[in-house]
Amino acid sequence: MSILAVGSVAFDNIATPAGRAENVLGGSATYFSLAASYFTEVRVVAVVGEDFTAEHESVLQKRKVDTRGIEHARGKTFRWGGQYLENLNEAKTDFTELNVFEKFQPRIPAEYKDSDFLFLGNIHPALQATVRHDLPNVQLTGGDTMNFWIQGASRELRETLRLVNILLINDGEAKMLAQESSLPRAALKVLAMGPQALVIKHGEYGATIFFREGAYGVGRHPFRAPALPIEEVKDPTGAGDSFAGGFMGYIASQEKLNREVIKRALFYGGVMGSFAVERFGTERLQSLTRDQIEERFEVFRELTHLE
Repeated sequence: MSILAVGSVAFDNIATPAGRAENVLGGSATYFSLAASYFTEVRVVAVVGEDFTAEHESVLQKRKVDTRGIEHARGKTFRWGGQYLENLNEAKTDFTELNVFEKFQPRIPAEYKDSDFLFLGNIHPALQATVRHDLPNVQLTGGDTMNFWIQGASRELRETLRLVNILLINDGEAKMLAQESSLPRAALKVLAMGPQALVIKHGEYGATIFFREGAYGVGRHPFRAPALPIEEVKDPTGAGDSFAGGFMGYIASQEKLNREVIKRALFYGGVMGSFAVERFGTERLQSLTRDQIEERFEVFRELTHLE
């Protein structure tokens, strides 16, 4: 099965207690695509500038990610700088330069129209909806958003949520979206907006999935997966997108979709997120093996007694 990922490709400047790194390859589509590529075929739609070279593109191509949907525009690639010196769970943004990403209009190549799965990365909800309408036959759509869109594009976001099967956001975003301080109540309100399932990412504390009643043949009882204890977190940037890549990638690799598959996908998402934070940027995701992924999944399974 193939996944089409639509989102950002960026260059990041990052500072953490482990050090500093400049001009490292990042962006939601990059992290997602690399993580998902260990499970299934991945296609990507994004925009980059003239500073994005063939060497940068080869990072994705070496993982057999189909990059024909990356548009090369005049100007500079999206750039972001941030630091995690006080709190590894929250970045302090130093600068954001949208550059060519500011006028990004996703164009879906004809070769991508038969994609089986779709992941709508953190872009304007109106653009997310346009992409979803361009691909009416996808089996499952995953989506992401952030507080910027929740506050600034609320109407468009609510329309887009009707088109998303599984929404992946963090605790604060869920509470903000639902205008509810209780996470379980917030989850129910978000599910009522359209998604069949809601994945709440808790950073270093794992993730919880909530189901709408009857979705995927289950009741609405949530399921929680912890995070693996990592000895040293070098760079938390992209952990959530890597989680989404592992989660969606594993689902796409399975013949059927049910509660057990989704539970395992939650763990594989955690595995890929745990690898991503071990190096700056996407470095760790570039050089994994499937055996290493399965070994870490086994640690997860034993830790939680997952059957």
